[in-house]
Amino acid sequence: MPDKSPFGQGTARPKSLGHLMFASRWLQVPLYLGLIVAQAVYVYQFVLELWHLIDTVFLHGTPAAGAPAPEVVVMLTVLALIDVVMISNLLIMVIIGGYETFVSRIDLNDHPDEPEWLSHVNANVLKVKLATAIIGISSVHLLQTFIRAGSTPNDKIMWQMLIHLAFVLSAVGLAYIDRLLSTSPAEHTRSHLQRRSEGPRGA
Repeated sequence: MPDKSPFGQGTARPKSLGHLMFASRWLQVPLYLGLIVAQAVYVYQFVLELWHLIDTVFLHGTPAAGAPAPEVVVMLTVLALIDVVMISNLLIMVIIGGYETFVSRIDLNDHPDEPEWLSHVNANVLKVKLATAIIGISSVHLLQTFIRAGSTPNDKIMWQMLIHLAFVLSAVGLAYIDRLLSTSPAEHTRSHLQRRSEGPRGA
């Protein structure tokens, strides 16, 4: 049956352009691969911090004159290790969640190690999780500052506390916005259709 569309064969051009724009999401793949390299760098940084902890406790038990007490050094080093791990967790959320949300589905075939949050991840959930992860990282930095409060200027402590509170308020705002969007009829319908859909988003 001949095409009686008023646009004729011209409708194929916008459709092809749309497919090209949709396929452009694969340009983000090098970005996520770069984050994997950054993850490897943080593993190397963790090993260095761990060796510093072992060296402080077992190899140099007597601190030099004017050096911090060993327990303070151990506490600061452990906090640095926690900081590296939390940033690494943040990278994992961005790599896996971002790829799943903006590039292509990750078909894990019900792998037992599949993250619990991956089954319901979307752009809004990812933003809230990233905000809460940043708050955790900021809390570790703030605790390190409090431990060194005797040698830290008061204005630096004040600004760090204000920045931390700004992170908290931002996370609360994002969570509130996500709650509003999740209760809207359009978002409910979209989430329902997304749960029913199956198959990869391959181009």
